[in-house]
Amino acid sequence: MKLADLPRHSIPGLDGPNAPIEREAYFDKLEIIGELPADLNGVYVRNGPNPMYPPDWRYHVYDGDGMLHAAYFDRGRVSYRNRWIHTAAFEEERAAGRHLWKGLKEAPRADRPDEPQRNNSNTDVKYHAGKLLTMFYLTGVPYHVDLMTLETLGPATFGGAIGKLSAHSRPDERTGELLFFDYGKEPPYMSYGVIGADGRLKHRIPVKLPGPRLPHDMAVTENYTILHDFPLLPDAEALKLGRHKLRFEPELPSRFGIVPRYGAAGDIRWFEAKPTYMLHVANAWEEGDEIVMVGTPYRLYLDEKGQPDVARLIQTIRKRQRDFMLYEWRFDLRSGKTRERAIDDVLNSEFPIINSEYAGRKNRWSYHIVFPHGGEEEPRFTGLTKHDLETGGYQAWSEGPAFYYNEPGFARADHAQKEDDGYLVSFVWNPLEVRSEIQVFDCRGREFGRGPIARVLVPQRVPNGFHATYISRKRLDSGL
Repeated sequence: MKLADLPRHSIPGLDGPNAPIEREAYFDKLEIIGELPADLNGVYVRNGPNPMYPPDWRYHVYDGDGMLHAAYFDRGRVSYRNRWIHTAAFEEERAAGRHLWKGLKEAPRADRPDEPQRNNSNTDVKYHAGKLLTMFYLTGVPYHVDLMTLETLGPATFGGAIGKLSAHSRPDERTGELLFFDYGKEPPYMSYGVIGADGRLKHRIPVKLPGPRLPHDMAVTENYTILHDFPLLPDAEALKLGRHKLRFEPELPSRFGIVPRYGAAGDIRWFEAKPTYMLHVANAWEEGDEIVMVGTPYRLYLDEKGQPDVARLIQTIRKRQRDFMLYEWRFDLRSGKTRERAIDDVLNSEFPIINSEYAGRKNRWSYHIVFPHGGEEEPRFTGLTKHDLETGGYQAWSEGPAFYYNEPGFARADHAQKEDDGYLVSFVWNPLEVRSEIQVFDCRGREFGRGPIARVLVPQRVPNGFHATYISRKRLDSGL
């Protein structure tokens, strides 16, 4: 059976714009509607799920094999390439000609304690030390990929020092370092470290938590790292049975561990805040004696008794529904106190990205995906926004609820002078023309809300996916 023959009407993760494609391709000099700016030069890469073989289990979109899609911008021309990420599990299944693992909704493999659940490396993609780095949301062995060919170079063990990383490790463009964390089911439950620009482990410490947790992201400033301990826990009884079940404990606070970049385990200071859960950080920076972190936590509703509605939150997370706020935490290093506030509690947006040159430094602009409320396992990415972190205002763009945008990349303009001096690029499914496009937005001033200034037509469909990155010409030339 081919993927095209699979009955998909009841499998949201394999239907419509989510449906996988069956070939790897390269297309040069793509057709452009509009005009690409001459100062847009670099590479936009997006990771996402694309199963090689038809799943014969209760498929979850997280189960798909990782596939990269890349757009190469060069002086008004654009080329496109896509390739699967050849993880160890991918190669094992390709040799067998069938699936050897099932997915998130099924029991893990009891005969493979080394990899009970398949590491698809399908979640995030970053650029570090001259190579792409692909990562898996449950933590796993990361993979190095050649930026220009998208050929998988092999496991990224950094000289044999690293066995696994979380999906959202963070490169520092100024130092060339990669800051990372990972987590697991055994004490101390988390670790944190720094990999140097030379690809070698530079620093690593254990991070002791009260028990197993499900952290998803981290934050970094110029001198500090912020690690997350939210009261969302794997259910202990389900863990014993090898099942994946979540529990939220509203009587526990959210905790944020702040540690100097090269600090020891004993240097971690834990700051408490209101109970919540968050997937993605926009940015963090230092302001005097305060550390500021901005992100997009889930909205936590109250029940009729004024208590956190835990059942609603768990249902929202379980069904991959989206209901978020844009939020700020301030951690006072002198007093140990936390201040927090909603920057915007109106627009339902997430997947925040920024001009990566401002990572760890104070920034004003954050770019997000817009979500409709509800849904079941297939959140629709229906638009893009430019948020003003100072005022809480935003500009938004959408061409309708059936359009599907992907996490964009901020493309720094050549010779940029200001933070928003650049462009937003995103793979977009256009249902009216029944095609995939790369839409390009001017981010300067109020121009973003006017819509795309150019559309690059992709000759094959680009399935919807997860995270992306943009590597500017300046960064490519720097080698970091």
